[in-house]
Amino acid sequence: MFSSVLVVCVGNICRSPAGERFLRARLPGLTISSAGIGALVGHAADPTASEAAAARGVSLEGHVARQFTPELGASHDLILVMEPGHRAEIIRLAPQLSGKVMLFDQWTGAKGIADPYRLSRDFHDRVIDQIASAADAWAGKLDRKTR
Repeated sequence: MFSSVLVVCVGNICRSPAGERFLRARLPGLTISSAGIGALVGHAADPTASEAAAARGVSLEGHVARQFTPELGASHDLILVMEPGHRAEIIRLAPQLSGKVMLFDQWTGAKGIADPYRLSRDFHDRVIDQIASAADAWAGKLDRKTR
């Protein structure tokens, strides 16, 4: 049974905050948070990512970036990463977590979701659409495992 999910990207200002908020909207009974493997600690969500998410009805308001640590990872039942390299880095830092690290887009292609940081609004829109779709797929899987 899953009760907590950690969503991880690099800076924790674009993809993982969006993934966190889209999952929270779909799975209100779970504890869902996010972090970055190279976090811009203390920063708010990226303005362009925030605009793209808001256009899809999800607010990134109040997000504050934080650093991934093995302890943080261990305190969650599932860790969802945006790219295969993020999984490799988490396993390098904390091999004991390997069994609970999966791709955020596991059920929608499992190719990874590209980093939109400092790229066009159009690219952010495509990334947010991928995140929303992947969150829908995870919600379908996790909702059954939380009852």
